[in-house]
Amino acid sequence: MSRFPLSFYEQHDTLTLAQLLLGCELVHDSVEGTTAGIIVETEGYLTGDPACHAYRRQTVRNAAMFGPAGTLYVYQIYNHYNCINLVTGPEGVGEAVLIRALEPTEGLELMANRRNDAFKTGFERYRNNTIDAETADGQRNLANGPGKLTIALGINRQIHNATSLVTGEIYIRGPVLHDFDMVTTTRIGITQGVDLPYRYYIKGNRYVSKR
Repeated sequence: MSRFPLSFYEQHDTLTLAQLLLGCELVHDSVEGTTAGIIVETEGYLTGDPACHAYRRQTVRNAAMFGPAGTLYVYQIYNHYNCINLVTGPEGVGEAVLIRALEPTEGLELMANRRNDAFKTGFERYRNNTIDAETADGQRNLANGPGKLTIALGINRQIHNATSLVTGEIYIRGPVLHDFDMVTTTRIGITQGVDLPYRYYIKGNRYVSKR
């Protein structure tokens, strides 16, 4: 499968894209190797949404969000974790889709090594032991959260923020999962816009961050 072209990001509105991305594969071709996972959970953030980073105005932090559709917006939370979003609105608007969880498909050992290295440095507090990519539980916890998946895929804010999904080393291809039911619900981990039904996930998928 080839990566999605620019037209894929330009021809759909933000909430439609948040739904269409389910079942597609997020891929990072890095010098360390390729890591990838099926997108199983997303959240949409609109320009008039109080939970959206672009709600008030453009800043240095959220500038990538005002870029053209297909741009990556990577930001940091809790001074440690990165979150990956794909910009979906026309240039200057400020809308994006947050990728919340992945079902790992490629490079699982590399994912586990990255997560374990992060744990050792104190950035990732997952249990009191190492993450095993060979066990079912270990695989489930590799990328079942927005901070986990960026560590597992080696996504770095300083390197990848404002880069292109169309031409860069991080991209989306697919879909690879078909014929699934989708759950539409409210977003989690926010304090504003909590009643808006802008969160989507694959029903019954064990890699979803929270049901």
